[in-house]
Amino acid sequence: MSSALKAVFFDVGNTLLFPNRERIHAPLTKRGIAADAGHLRDLERRTKNEFDSRTTSGNHDHSLRWMYYTHLFSEIGLKDDALRDQLVSNIRDSGNWDQILPGTREQLQQIAARYPIGVISNADGRIEDVLRRCGIADCFLSITDSGLVGHEKPHPEIFRQALESLKVKPEESLYVGDVYSVDYLGATGAGMHAVLMDVSGAYADKGAARVESLEQLQSMLANSLW
Repeated sequence: MSSALKAVFFDVGNTLLFPNRERIHAPLTKRGIAADAGHLRDLERRTKNEFDSRTTSGNHDHSLRWMYYTHLFSEIGLKDDALRDQLVSNIRDSGNWDQILPGTREQLQQIAARYPIGVISNADGRIEDVLRRCGIADCFLSITDSGLVGHEKPHPEIFRQALESLKVKPEESLYVGDVYSVDYLGATGAGMHAVLMDVSGAYADKGAARVESLEQLQSMLANSLW
């Protein structure tokens, strides 16, 4: 690993924490509809690639989630825009992203022993509270929440503010996130290195640097030059 790398930043959703589907999909459950896990995983892969292929503006998080649930409702034969919009609202609520994989804290601590680490998240101003509730907030030296700083990824300003918080240059920093057009291109556009956290396998053929776990990221950090 080149000594030039001085900090690592993380996205939160689908990178460190994952959605509480039981809570988010409660309105569907009340209708007697159970979303199949395999279908949801496949839908995530397809939706991310479709989203990346389009030119988007405004609220990127809302656009991706709206597209996801629009496709889900179409594919399960359910036409109810109000219910779809309720699920979009539920998944955009940071409090509903509280599922954490075993070993996450330990992996973050190991990375933090080598590099200062921070968070850059498109959220609603409450992501630090969620990270604290999940037991990992104290792993980070800075937490940059779009709901507080007024800019969302991929806007370069949110990356600039995060870099300033750790007093590091873009070229000295690595960003790890799960959406190519928002996280990977946003970070590289701001001059940072980037790796996709591709748990769903959406970007297996993209040609961009990717990992599927924090363990794989650790291996990449140990063996790669930036």
